[in-house]
Amino acid sequence: MVESLLLPGFVNAHSHTFQRALRGRAGGADFWAWRELMIAEAERQTPGSVQALYVETYREMRSAGYTAVGEFHYLGLPEAHAAVAAAADAGVELVLLLVAYERGGLDRMRQPSVADYLRQLEQLRGAGVAVGVAPHSVRACSAAWLEQLGRYATAEGLPLHVHADEQPREIEECLAEHGCRPIELLALTGCLGPHVTVVHATHADGAELDLLAESGTTVCACPTTEADLADGFLPAARIAHRRISLCIGSDSNVRIDPLEELRELEGIGRRQTGRRGIFGTERLLCYGADEGARSLGLERWPEIEIDLGHPSLARVGPSDVFDALVSGCGGDVVAR
Repeated sequence: MVESLLLPGFVNAHSHTFQRALRGRAGGADFWAWRELMIAEAERQTPGSVQALYVETYREMRSAGYTAVGEFHYLGLPEAHAAVAAAADAGVELVLLLVAYERGGLDRMRQPSVADYLRQLEQLRGAGVAVGVAPHSVRACSAAWLEQLGRYATAEGLPLHVHADEQPREIEECLAEHGCRPIELLALTGCLGPHVTVVHATHADGAELDLLAESGTTVCACPTTEADLADGFLPAARIAHRRISLCIGSDSNVRIDPLEELRELEGIGRRQTGRRGIFGTERLLCYGADEGARSLGLERWPEIEIDLGHPSLARVGPSDVFDALVSGCGGDVVAR
């Protein structure tokens, strides 16, 4: 009798692992109030605290079925090397998405120029670290920075990840500064395409979704974090209709469970349409693994083993296992 099933590991395409330290804190009435708590936590981080917390959290990810992670990192270069060491210790494939931060945030997050940012990125590449270009957002990077970073990512064949349309205030500020919405600005500055992942896109309108579809850009959805931070609902049904590529992330790490993220994607779509099977099991599992790997530029990442004897799979027939994984299982179904 077959007692286990090998699958491609899940890929966590968007993590701010230091935010794991905020788990359990209920403070902050909305995203912007929570952000103040997050900024204070970021200020406290050191290379030592990063390595200790990240090893613990990456091991939790590994146990839940994530075997690769994109670390969206803005704590500084020494802390970046600590994150790399932590991932190696935990047995997780890491892509370091080094964040470009022109304005806002903390001093430790910012670089004086694009040239300084690229020097940091090249130092990591020279040390053999897998990296991606990551302008934080249209709030943190001007159009001039976005244009330079977009050109560099394209020329070097690197993935580019960027937050966009997470909050209505972000859209209002972008309209006031640039006369267009965030994803429209990304299109104008050369920051869309098959190598690009837009994180969240929670409040993207129809025209922006069309831009994502036409350019082959991926969306990284983080449903458990988007719920926790009161971001809103991903436009799941409209994304499915346009067949925009999706991947998932644990983001703030309030929850670490890839199957829950995938189940939430489908659940949001069902609530929005009153229909079932918005994405379908095969597509959801692809979003959780292959599309996340493609988003990070990974060709290989470790497999996982599903424990078919787990209680959540009791009395489930062989032909229904994949459906059961997505509809009724958690990360604890992964064999330890």
